[in-house]
Amino acid sequence: MSALPDGKKLVRSPSGLRMVPENGAFHSPFSLNEPQWVPDKECARCMQCDTKFDFIRRKHHCRRCGRCFCDKCCSKKVALARMCFVDPVRQCAQCSLASQKEMEFYDKQLKVLLGGGSFVATLGTSEKSETMMCRLSNNHRYLFMDGESHFEVELSRISSMQILTDESSPGESDIHTYTSLPDTQYLSEG
Repeated sequence: MSALPDGKKLVRSPSGLRMVPENGAFHSPFSLNEPQWVPDKECARCMQCDTKFDFIRRKHHCRRCGRCFCDKCCSKKVALARMCFVDPVRQCAQCSLASQKEMEFYDKQLKVLLGGGSFVATLGTSEKSETMMCRLSNNHRYLFMDGESHFEVELSRISSMQILTDESSPGESDIHTYTSLPDTQYLSEG
């Protein structure tokens, strides 16, 4: 399980250098596979502006969607963490916007999840609650919850989550998060 090492290796792909897990079982659930590129022979024109490709106007493939574009429509080089690229890569306008939004998630929210936070958990129908520290594993596949008890939950097993707000007084609000896990009696509240 997560006790095994999750080393990485540098791989050269047609799209660029990628730092990927040595063992495919340890890839992040947030990662994307590289797309199949639209074959050159099927791309006579830019798929955005319909400009005809020729000796001077070359075609370029977006590294995220694999479609063909002219330089003007596919000139942005943007970080693509979800595909594990080492350097920013060429992307079309639509894909570069999506990648920039995802980078906000990687740079902000994911760092918070990896750092962890405390919450109060109740096991099953028990009246007893305990404070636990919850953090995401480095390979993004498990939630580690440590307190009096220890739980290691695979992210793919979480079936639902709900965030409820309760306004106790004007200007104040408490956020309660309830998460249920299939096949367990475990319910967490944060």
